[in-house]
Amino acid sequence: MRVATLFGITLSLAISIGGVAVRVTQAVQLRDGTVYFVQPPKLVDATTTYKDVNVWGATYYFTINVPENAGESLQKVTIAQREGAENIRYDLNDTHAFVGTSDAYGGLRLRKESRLTLGPVTAERETRTVNVNFDPPVTPGQTVTIALRPVKNPSFSGVYLLGVTAFPVGEKSHGQFLGFGRFHFYSNRSNWWFP
Repeated sequence: MRVATLFGITLSLAISIGGVAVRVTQAVQLRDGTVYFVQPPKLVDATTTYKDVNVWGATYYFTINVPENAGESLQKVTIAQREGAENIRYDLNDTHAFVGTSDAYGGLRLRKESRLTLGPVTAERETRTVNVNFDPPVTPGQTVTIALRPVKNPSFSGVYLLGVTAFPVGEKSHGQFLGFGRFHFYSNRSNWWFP
């Protein structure tokens, strides 16, 4: 009876330790040192506060979920304009990131203390790419929103595609393309006079 009880306790302990060990994942690292996410983040939503052309004061929100089993923290996100009649310029000094999501009007569902600290936010004019660095990196199991401020919305109406890529922590990290933020800007016809 004692042996059976001792065996049962040992078995239960081994199973519970094994259950904890299964939840702990590590990033995939190749021989050359390249780091990959085990489970890549997901682009949950991309929205803007204003959809009219030539509007000042808009904010573009990109919501990203870093899953529990990502295996590595999120170090950097790049946002690259892939389509659109005009190159969008940004006020990089007014870029913010928060833990939480934005609502349909671009307002944030979060408390002030959920604001994240960013490292350098830079732009590459030739590739129409904005680089947003997190300092410290975003740990797995969080949903974050990047608030990117354009100088103004484009002057030309149409669809603008902004590709979002996530990079794990590491000197040599592999970016995972998450998808496109699709923004459709419209001409404000209410100001036009039609004969």
